[in-house]
Amino acid sequence: MTMDTHAPLSRPDARADAPARPELLVLSGLSHSYGGVRALHDIDLTIGDNEFFALLGPSGCGKTTLLRSIAGFETPESGTIALDGVDLVSTPAHKRPVNMMFQSYALFPHLSVERNVAYGLEAEGLGKAEVKRRVGEAIETVGLGAFARRRPSQLSGGQRQRVALARAIVKRPRLLLLDEPLSALDRKVRADMQLELKRLQHEVGMTFVVVTHDQEEAMSMADRVAVLDAGRVEQLDTPVGLYSNPRTRFVAEFIGSSSLFDGTATAGGVDVAGLAELPAAHTLPVGSAVTLVVRPEDIEVVAPGGAGLLEGVVIDTYFLGGSSTVSVAVPGREKPVGCTVHATSTARRGDTVGLRIDHARSVVVADTRPVSHGGTESA
Repeated sequence: MTMDTHAPLSRPDARADAPARPELLVLSGLSHSYGGVRALHDIDLTIGDNEFFALLGPSGCGKTTLLRSIAGFETPESGTIALDGVDLVSTPAHKRPVNMMFQSYALFPHLSVERNVAYGLEAEGLGKAEVKRRVGEAIETVGLGAFARRRPSQLSGGQRQRVALARAIVKRPRLLLLDEPLSALDRKVRADMQLELKRLQHEVGMTFVVVTHDQEEAMSMADRVAVLDAGRVEQLDTPVGLYSNPRTRFVAEFIGSSSLFDGTATAGGVDVAGLAELPAAHTLPVGSAVTLVVRPEDIEVVAPGGAGLLEGVVIDTYFLGGSSTVSVAVPGREKPVGCTVHATSTARRGDTVGLRIDHARSVVVADTRPVSHGGTESA
C-alpha cells in the first residue's frame, strides 16, 4: 500500500487502517496487468466482517479490476484473495461465497420482481417452499412487497435497483460486491438510495464492498474507504480521516475541496514562493517539496491589513443556503482561494479582504510530483 514516508501530524479524528471488527477478506500482494499496462500494483487490504467498505477513485484507477478479481471474473497475476482464511484465487466465480450487483442491474425483463429474485435460488435446486419464504423476506427487506408481480419495465430506476439488491442478498453471500450501484439514478433518488443501502447493510448483517468514482457516495455510506490512483492504494481510512488527514497530495485534491499551497518545508511551516512562509506543524524534512492543504472552512474572511494574513480580491460569492462560498484571487497564485462562510457573506465582488488560515487545522503532505513548484496550485 502506497503511503507517504512522513505522515502529517494528525488531527483528533481517529484513523482506521485496520477494521475494529473481525477480518473477513484479506488481499495480499495483488497485482494485475492488461497487455503490459499495470492495473493493480501490489494491493494489500483487509476488510472486516459486516463492514461497508468503498473502493473510490477516478476512472482507470483499478477499482473495478480489483472488484472483479474478488468476484472471480479476473485472475490476478500474483497475490492472494483470502475469504475467512481460504484463498479464492483458484476458485471459479460461481463457487465463491460472493455475489455481485452489476452497474446495469442485469434484470430479466420478461420475469416479475419475485421471479427475478428467485432465479438464483431455483438454479441451486432449493425447494419451492424455501424459495418462496426467502424471496418474500428479501422483497420485504428492500420495501417492494407491493410490487412483487410487476416486471422491471413497470418500475422506476430506484425500484429496479432494489430488485437487483434483493436478488443479490437472497442467496445470503458472505460478501456482496456492488459496481457503481447508483450511477444510473438521478440525484434525489441517489441520495435516498445511499441511506437505503446503509440501512440494508446493517439489517442483513452482510459485508458490502462498493466501487464508485463518486466521493459523496463513498463518504456517506462507507465505514472505511480505500482511495485508489493508478492501481495503488493512496490511503485507507474512515471518511472523516480522509477529509481531515489526507496523507498524499492526490487524496487532498480528490477528496472534498481545498486550497493547495505548494512550496518548501521549513522548520515552522511551508515557504510558498512568491507568497509567504505559511506556518504549519509537520514532521517532513526541511527543504523538501511539500504541499500545505487548507480546507475552505478553515479560512476566515476578515478585514485586510492585519498581521499574518493573506490578502486578495473577491472575485465571486455563492450562496448555498446555510453557508456561502467566497472565491478570492490572491496575488502570486494562479487559482483563487475558496473560503466557506456561514450564512450570507458580507463580502462583495471587487472587495479587498484578508484571509486568516487556521494553521492548527492545516495539513502538510509530501509533494512527489516531478515538476517545479511555484505556489500556484489550488483545488
